[in-house]
Amino acid sequence: MMGPEMVFDKTTLWIVIAGLAIGSFGLRFAFIGLVGNRAMPDWVMRHLRYTAVAIIPALVTPLVIWPAPTEGAPSLLHFSVAALTFAVAALSRNVLLAMATGACSLWGLMYLFG
Repeated sequence: MMGPEMVFDKTTLWIVIAGLAIGSFGLRFAFIGLVGNRAMPDWVMRHLRYTAVAIIPALVTPLVIWPAPTEGAPSLLHFSVAALTFAVAALSRNVLLAMATGACSLWGLMYLFG
């Protein structure tokens, strides 16, 4: 178990930093350096279009399922706000409206019931 009291020596720290830097560079180089000047197949471009759409739900889902204010216990408030946000997004097809609805409804319900 790692806690704040765990101390790493400088060699381990620099090995981790160098490994992350090499991995990050390699991942970017694979797309920009090797494939950057070529046309991508249509099926790849079709799948890449959905990458940005998948990022926000991937970041938010753990916060809905295991909310920090309840120390990881399921919360009806968080589930209801997520359902409302999903409904607004599905009906309006407007990402900014859905995000604003989610934020305002979460803050409003936390104010009312908090």
